[in-house]
Order: sequence, then C-alpha cells, then structure tokens
Amino acid sequence: ASDIALAVSSAKRGFQQWRRTPAPARGDVLRRVGDLLAARKEEISDLMTREMGKPLAETRGDMQEGIDTAYYAATEGRRLFGHTVPSELANKWAMSFRRPIGVAGLITPFNFPLAIPTWKSFPALLCGNSVILKPGEDVPHTATVLVEILLEAGLPPEVIQLVHGAGEAGAALVSHPEVPLISFTGSTETGAMVGETCGRMHKRLSLEMGGKNAMIVLNDADLDLALEGVLWGAFGTTGQRCTATSRLIVQEGVHDTFVDMLAKRTENLVLGDGRAKGTDVGPLVNPEAVAKVDRYVAIGGSESELRLGGRRAAGPGLEHGYFYQPTIFTNVAPKSRLEQEEVFGPVLAVTRVKDADEAFTVNNDVKYGLSSSVYTKDVSIAFRALTELDNGITYINAPTIGAEAHLPFGGVKQTGNGHREGGWEVFEFYSETKVGYVDYSGRLQRAQIDNY
Repeated sequence: ASDIALAVSSAKRGFQQWRRTPAPARGDVLRRVGDLLAARKEEISDLMTREMGKPLAETRGDMQEGIDTAYYAATEGRRLFGHTVPSELANKWAMSFRRPIGVAGLITPFNFPLAIPTWKSFPALLCGNSVILKPGEDVPHTATVLVEILLEAGLPPEVIQLVHGAGEAGAALVSHPEVPLISFTGSTETGAMVGETCGRMHKRLSLEMGGKNAMIVLNDADLDLALEGVLWGAFGTTGQRCTATSRLIVQEGVHDTFVDMLAKRTENLVLGDGRAKGTDVGPLVNPEAVAKVDRYVAIGGSESELRLGGRRAAGPGLEHGYFYQPTIFTNVAPKSRLEQEEVFGPVLAVTRVKDADEAFTVNNDVKYGLSSSVYTKDVSIAFRALTELDNGITYINAPTIGAEAHLPFGGVKQTGNGHREGGWEVFEFYSETKVGYVDYSGRLQRAQIDNY
C-alpha cells in the first residue's frame, strides 16, 4: 500500500505535465514505442516464454499485438474527435471535445504479459492520463521491460508508474481516493470485489473477467479446419486464456468422427520448454494452477467420461515444470460443473447436440459471455450465430481466440461490465466528453424563453 501511495503522488505530478502535451505529440511517443518493441521482438518473446511458459510462437504473437496496439494508438493522437453542432440560438457556437481523466490504475494478468498491459496503457496515455501499472505477480520481468521501453521512447518518467505485488497492491490501487479510473483484467470473483469498491467510490471502471467459451461444430462443417481450430483454441497458452475454447459443442451427425479425430491429434501434441523447437504446449503458470486443474479433472470424472489425459504430464524434460496433459471429457451434460465453470487450463468439455438450435441454447446457458465460434458452411446459420449467441465476440469458421488491435474486445454477462478493450471504443473509456458553448451575441440569450 505504501508503494501505491508513492506511485499515486508521482503520477499526479506526471498527469499535470502530460495532459498539456498535444495529443499528436503523445501519439509520436507511442509510435516510437512500437518501433522499439518491433526491434526487440525476438528478445522480449524469449523472456516472456522463460517467465510464464507459453511457446515462442505464442509470445511472438503477444509481442505483435503490443506492436499493433502501439501503432494504432499513435494514429488516434490525430483522431480524438469531438463534434461541432448547430446551436439553437444565433451567434452561438456549440461543440464537444475529449479530455483526460487523471491517474489510471491498471491491473493486468499473467497470461498475456505484454499485450494486455499495452491494451490498457497505450490508450490511457494517448488520451492524456498518467498510468499506474500493477502487473500479474508471476510476470514482473515483462512489465518492467515494457515500462523501460516507454521511458526510452520519451515518456516523462512520472507519467508511468510500475508497482509489483499481489492482492494487497491491487486492493490499495483500487481503493486509493486519488485514482479515479480502474481497468481490471482477471477472475470474475476478484472483479466483483473491484466493482464493489469502485461503485462505492464513484470510480470509472472497466472489467474484463472470465469466460467459458464454446466452439460449435455442425454437421456441414469442414472437419479438418474445425480440428485445427479447436486444438489451437483449447490447448494454446495451455488453456490459460479468457477466450480459450473450453467447451466443444458437436452436432450428433459428426460427433463421433470429430471426437476421434480430436483425440488422435491431441495425443500427439508435444509438451515441453516453450523455447524448444517443436513444442506445442508449455507448462501451467504455477502450482496453484495445477491444483485447480486437478480439482476440475476430479469433478469431470464424476460427471462425465474422461477420453484423454486427466493427469500431470511426466517424461524427459517435464520433471521440473508445471506440465499437465491436454485433457478431453466427453458426454459432458449441459449445466454440469465442468460445462459451466471456468477451469483456466488444458481441459476441454465436449457436449453432443441434435441441431443448431440446441447448440445455440447450450452456448448461451452459462454465466459468462466472452467468445464463441461456429463451424458451418450455411450462411444463414452463420448470421444467426452472430445475432443470437450471447457473447461479445463470435467467430465463424475460426476458433474462439484471435482478437485484433483495432477492434473492440470484451464480453457480456459476468465477463464484463459493458466497456471494451481495444478499437475505437477504448479511447472513450479513457477520456471524458467536455461540452463547450461560445456565445458571441453580446447579450443574454434565453433559449426556452426567447424562442417561444
């Protein structure tokens, strides 16, 4: 808490300096950040893999997301548009424009140690706020390097503050009376506590929380394409994504064939050091994550049928890491715990359905609403999915993962609170609308009296 207090004091001074910097100049700093990230892409990808485990192919993607976010945010320095509108009175000018809010408190998770901090910090900085970043306690190195790059690019030091720590640091940041804005990514349970504090203190808040994302495979799907999608969606990042494909809903006409295809390919996935060539799946992030997956495997075993995996991985090179076998359960019933609750690990729950209508019902009948996907060749089903699935994001013929920096990202129900990361919408979250009137008539004008 004392670290947070020092950071807030410094960030308040930084805000007064940074808010007066023209937005295009703020964008120039972020453009240089993008250049520096691009130049160090391989180096930082390697350190991310060392720090949290996912293979280099994935940390390179994490890096690219940060690079793209930097360049996209930089362009918004010339696009923080307001409006000029006709006044109802003569000789009067009416307009709106965007203003920064103040000190932005950002709390980010371990699974995307560079991308998610850039999603939050770059728009916040572009809008003229100062930033206090509290990264996941498992990934301090990546966050430190990111802040070093921001400083190297020319960001004034007091504008960006980095505070490491676990729950105590996060709670102190959320509850600090001089931090008017909080952006949090993490579990739904922790997000509820953050929301309670921010609501009581009248803070602006963006929550990005859990997911229980389903991939729907219908009878007319390209099964080979769907297979690649579910492997990447379910077992990429060892299942440690809010957008991970944790449910597979398969129409009965292709269910048995597709599950057989999936089990065969999953058996051949290579676990190991994410820096080693040929590794498909890295370790879980820490012992607590392993214990949680163990608990849900036991739950799944009591509710459904274990088709593959279900235990910690063993073998040469796996003795000292938190490795877990990619796991598939079949005959998973709707409303069962394995089908409803977020595991955040390499565990896939497979449910059989009769038709698209039942698939859509099963998809929607969870408390989360982040991402969904449908594999079909029927354009009418595809467009029905876009409108009827209760998710913030729906993919057609692609897995439940794969956000792009220039599009809004986020979910509905207990996944989020209505705000979005990324895209054009995030700049509205990190700024306030100010309305200005300029009356040059030289007299008092009273619209409601003089006009009628």
